[in-house]
Amino acid sequence: MEQYVKLFKALGDSTRFSIFFLLLQHEYCGTALARELQISESAVSQHLKILMLAGIVKPEKRGYYTHYLVDRDVVSQLGEVCYALAATPPQGKACMHGDIKHHTCQ
Repeated sequence: MEQYVKLFKALGDSTRFSIFFLLLQHEYCGTALARELQISESAVSQHLKILMLAGIVKPEKRGYYTHYLVDRDVVSQLGEVCYALAATPPQGKACMHGDIKHHTCQ
């Protein structure tokens, strides 16, 4: 469970999601990502670090540059988890106190 929370947190930032989205379409180096997103290379580096720690993005060294690509297996696993969550039937009874503030459902 904790691994999926880490993935969702990593993608929960709009800049990191933009990086993720760009990397789904094409491999980029940090400099190209910074140029594409119009942010500093150090900011891109920090965001990439979080995405790599979550396992969403993989670095690939090519000469002087490091290119980044999405680990599509991880994204597929995340999709399967989302699908399973969507298929989970609701349990228990619904809250019938929608208009009362500060209540506790039982």
